[in-house]
Amino acid sequence: MKKMVLSLLTVTVVSTAISASLHAQEYEVESGDSLWEIASVHDTSIDTLRTLNELDSDIIHPGQVLQIEEEEIYHQVERGDTLYDLAGEYEVTVLDLMNWNDLNSDLIIVGQELVIYPNAEAVDQGVEETPAQPASAPEETEEAEEVAASESDDNQSEDEQSSDQKTISMTATAYTAECDGCTGITATGLNLNEDRNKKVIAVDPSVIPLGTRVHVEGYGEAVAGDTGGAIQGNKIDIHVPTREEALSWGVREVDVTILE
Repeated sequence: MKKMVLSLLTVTVVSTAISASLHAQEYEVESGDSLWEIASVHDTSIDTLRTLNELDSDIIHPGQVLQIEEEEIYHQVERGDTLYDLAGEYEVTVLDLMNWNDLNSDLIIVGQELVIYPNAEAVDQGVEETPAQPASAPEETEEAEEVAASESDDNQSEDEQSSDQKTISMTATAYTAECDGCTGITATGLNLNEDRNKKVIAVDPSVIPLGTRVHVEGYGEAVAGDTGGAIQGNKIDIHVPTREEALSWGVREVDVTILE
């Protein structure tokens, strides 16, 4: 299918326009910055920035330190959650979630509490901070320990199964069907415009056959459903819903595990 390929150079240009990362609590104003540009990059509003920083106008100066966000929330991992799904839900990136929670991989477990720094839009959509849980009674504690032990056994069983699976180190870029002239139809006939959240990767069929189910580090479970002229050898192109997410992904070295 015809799709927009986003190069590492493009990502570099975008990211250097505002040098602070999206989850930063503070941002130091650089020459040429405007309040509108900072609000846009950090997914907030000019009014929010003015309120947080007690500004009487939109005038800012190089070297001035601005507060970007004022609160953090938490998410308790539930069965079926993935970092990629949570990143989409809270409108942040998988890399943000990994950095905020000191994660070395995209593996998360049921009951784990993750720190989330929401943007204004995510808060408006009803995302609420998970309240602190009261201390459990002895009976409840024992029950929780039994559940945790059961889940540990399940995870161990899954690990034993995964030891027989083939894992390949690959270079991963990202694309989206959200572009002028993009048909949204993959090489296997999947219509990505009808399901913008569908997890599909473009592959070199000589390395990963079309139709193969895989797990991509930092992306999650997906199907090899597309091809691309630049996707040859140990390269993949992951499908994401929007151009912004494709830019955020950039170019990464990831482990791709063949599931079936």
